[in-house]
Amino acid sequence: MSPSLDNELAEPRQPASIELHSIDYVPDTERHGKVTHLGAIWFVSNINLTAMATGVTALSIGAGLVWTLIATILGSLFGTFFMAFHSAQGPQLGLPQLVQSRPQFGYLGAAVTVWVFALINYIAYNTSDALLSGDAFHELFGINTNVGYFIAALIAAVIALFGYHWIHRVNRVLTWPLIALMVTLSVAALKDGRLTAETWALGDFQPAPFMTVFVIVAGFQLGWAPYVSDYSRYLPASVGVRSTFWWTYLPSAVSGLWVFALGSIMYAAAGPDATPVEAFRSAADSLINGFGWVAVFALLLGLLSVMAINQYGGMMSMISIRDSIRPVAPSRRIRVIGIGIMFITVWLIAQFVGIERFNSFYGNVLIFLAYAFTPWTSINLVDYFFVRRGNYSIQEMFNPNGMYGRWGWRGQTAYLGALVIMVPFMVTAPFTGSFAAALGNVDYSMFVGLPVAAVIYLVLCRSLDLTAEREVVAAEGLVHR
Repeated sequence: MSPSLDNELAEPRQPASIELHSIDYVPDTERHGKVTHLGAIWFVSNINLTAMATGVTALSIGAGLVWTLIATILGSLFGTFFMAFHSAQGPQLGLPQLVQSRPQFGYLGAAVTVWVFALINYIAYNTSDALLSGDAFHELFGINTNVGYFIAALIAAVIALFGYHWIHRVNRVLTWPLIALMVTLSVAALKDGRLTAETWALGDFQPAPFMTVFVIVAGFQLGWAPYVSDYSRYLPASVGVRSTFWWTYLPSAVSGLWVFALGSIMYAAAGPDATPVEAFRSAADSLINGFGWVAVFALLLGLLSVMAINQYGGMMSMISIRDSIRPVAPSRRIRVIGIGIMFITVWLIAQFVGIERFNSFYGNVLIFLAYAFTPWTSINLVDYFFVRRGNYSIQEMFNPNGMYGRWGWRGQTAYLGALVIMVPFMVTAPFTGSFAAALGNVDYSMFVGLPVAAVIYLVLCRSLDLTAEREVVAAEGLVHR
């Protein structure tokens, strides 16, 4: 067991203004909060410029507005389903999401296979956030986009540094104002005179762009999975799986499909030459002159919140990777270093991409991450609900030479096997798989990867000595079943 875990079990601490925990276990004495608080964080996390720009990217694929909206609804409902089940793991284990991958992928293997992709996830989303936050500051205040991003990132970094409790509080404060904004923007978008009857025409069904939109939206929602339980891990262990699932699923799915659809509609009205921020502002101004400024500012506030979430998660991914190489104790210093590295890395990438290439960059990010996390989400959930059934040793997860091993060959094999089988079904800008091409350039990779990863992992786990593992878990007494 790591020294940090020993300290947590021996000397429980009360929550401080600046969070002290990072990847370590949250003991029962520090558990608090209500499961309903998850509703605020997962509703608000989708009400921001980047999430709304997902609708812009989706419409640019070329499926037509109505078919884009249908694919958006289905993709949001589908992707959120898996993400919400990950959220249910938080109260039961009291650990960040990615640490829970060690039983499947191994102490070091999780860092190489899962956490590197997760870190790319955080950096990619934060780069998208950086581009839009800089553009929003320029649109609102006329300042340089680089300066705008610096201001946004600094505010988000402060929230991320204070951590879990501040992130929850900020999202609860923003909930009702952003609901009011979404209602008003919906009225503005639907009344926009630039939307003609032709825009709303159903048109021919095109499977290829339809499925690409589905993958993009499902990938966005699935992109929350690597860190969703980070925001439920302080809840009491008595909180059930069902309530955690629904208080994550419904707010996230509803806000997701609402904001994605609204982004598509406003972009359809503004035209293909508009940036996402310009499209949102013009739609709001069409209802009330000057309201566009208020709308973009409110969406920027939502973006600051999600930037904090991404900086917080990226910081914990870096600490997790570092801990897999050499155990580290939780401290404010290491949190500051992690957040600082995130800031510099994202700023450099944002300079290279630029707002002009936002749609292309962001669309590729969403598709790539959907591919990367499809096998992982299947393996992690199958292990939790069907193989080990929630029986995990917290101490062994922090033991580099423990019963979960350094390299979890079962998880690694299932992940790589599923990813390889997914490749022929993938559709990306530079590459289209052979099976996808034969099927009319339709992307079915997610529907292949999910069951394949699950089946491979289940078969390989037949040799696990689960009885011995459960004896260790029972003797430890930290996870109650």
